Amino acid sequence: MRRAAQEPRRKRLREVPRRLRQGVFLLPSALTTGNMLLGFFAIVRGLSGDFELAALLIFCAGVVDALDGRIARLTGTASEFGAQYDSLADVITFGMAPALLAYLWGLSQFGRAGWLIPLFYLVCAATRLARFNVQIGAVDSRSFVGLPTPAAAGAVCSILYFLSHRDIAAPDLRQVFGVVILVSILALGTLMVSTFRYASFKALDLRRPWSYRAMLPVAAVLLIAAWQPTAFFLSAATLYTLSGPVAWSWGRLRRRGREESPVPETDENPSQGDAPP
Repeated sequence: MRRAAQEPRRKRLREVPRRLRQGVFLLPSALTTGNMLLGFFAIVRGLSGDFELAALLIFCAGVVDALDGRIARLTGTASEFGAQYDSLADVITFGMAPALLAYLWGLSQFGRAGWLIPLFYLVCAATRLARFNVQIGAVDSRSFVGLPTPAAAGAVCSILYFLSHRDIAAPDLRQVFGVVILVSILALGTLMVSTFRYASFKALDLRRPWSYRAMLPVAAVLLIAAWQPTAFFLSAATLYTLSGPVAWSWGRLRRRGREESPVPETDENPSQGDAPP
C-alpha cells in the first residue's frame, strides 16, 4: 500500500528532468522570437518618428541574437531548425528594420534612389544570411565571411541614433546627412556580401575563470557608453565595420613584403657574382 502511494511521486520526479530539458530546448527559439519582436517594434517606433528608441531596440536585438546562439551551443541544443529560424528572424530585424528605418528617416527626398538603395541593403542582408547557412561547418568559426548582419544593422542604427540627438531641422543639413546614410547603407550592403573576414568572438569561453583585471576594461567600456552613448555606438560600429577591409589590406601588404624581400645569400645559395665561371 505504501509503495503504491509513492509511485505517483516517483513519476512526477522523473518528469521534472524531462520538462527541464524541453524548456532548455525551447529557450534559444524563445530568444529568437524575442529578437523578431524587438525588430518589429523598432519598425513601429520608426513609423511614429521615434528613431532614438527604434535604434536602441535594434541594439538590444543584437544582444539577444548573440545570446540565443551561445546558449544553444552551451546547452547542446543547437539544431538545424534553430539555425534556419534564427536566419529568418535576422532578415526581419537586421535586414528589413534598418532599411525601413533609414527610409523613414528622410530618404524619400532622394526619389527612386531613396528606396532602391535600402532595398539593395535588404537583399544583401538576405544573401549574407543564406550564404552563412550553407557555410556552417565549412568555414572557420573564429571569423565571419562578410560583415555580419547584426553589425551592419548596428552601424545603420548608430547613425540614426547619433542624428536623433542632433538638431538637423535645416533642409540643407538634412540632405547632407541623407547622402551620408545612403552611402553608408550602400557600403554596408556591399561589405555583407564581401569575403572580408570579421572576428566572430565565438572562441571567447565564458565558462573558464577570468582574472579580476578583465573587469577593468569592461568597466571602462561601460562608463564610456554611459557617458557618451551616441559617440560610443557610432565609434564601435565604425571600427568593427572597417576591421575587415583593414585586416585584409594589412595581410596583402605583409604577403607582398615577404615576396619582394631578397633571399639571403648563403654558402648553398651564392649570388651570381660569386658563382664560379
